[in-house]
Amino acid sequence: MLAKPASPTFEAAASVPLAAFTALQALRDKGGLRAGHKVLVNGASGGVGTFTVQIAKALGAEVTGVCSTRNTELISSIGADHVIDYTRDDFTRTGQRHDLMVDIAGNRSLAECRRVLTREAVLVGVGGPGKGRPLIRPVGMQLRSPFVSQTIVFFLAQQRRDDLVALREFLEAGKLTPVIDRTYPLSETAEAMRYLEEGHARGKVVITG
Repeated sequence: MLAKPASPTFEAAASVPLAAFTALQALRDKGGLRAGHKVLVNGASGGVGTFTVQIAKALGAEVTGVCSTRNTELISSIGADHVIDYTRDDFTRTGQRHDLMVDIAGNRSLAECRRVLTREAVLVGVGGPGKGRPLIRPVGMQLRSPFVSQTIVFFLAQQRRDDLVALREFLEAGKLTPVIDRTYPLSETAEAMRYLEEGHARGKVVITG
């Protein structure tokens, strides 16, 4: 166990695992992120996405976030260098190439995603709606990976003490600020889950005591 850093509230600190573990491990461990890399985050405004944008910046990347119109200012405010409003522009047809894509939304085909990647890039899938077929996408990524130049991987995060220490350091340095959309009392947990299932949460939803 680690003591809570002084700066975030208890609600903000409680929002860090598991989403921030996912973001850190996707970027550093699966994505091999290095300073100067160009990173694309598809689904930048959700719980994992807001952490991914900030951690990528903290690790020295140039970050592009993909989100809806209502979230563009939010994603800019947490450090994204570029923001693409998917309701207005197709991020797979901008002509830009990225060294790493973290795909949280899971709403575009693998062929479309590969179109925005450099030849030796990494595509990391960390979940997403999958159009009602949650197993299709990770299986497809595994089957496709051996036959393309890019590395394609889908993973589930693990809770590690060393990673919690790293996240604490980001929080204390002011490089990571949890984005809290709403808080609900424990008695309204069911309502909180219904809100999450709508898929429009900005950052995290937290249950208070």
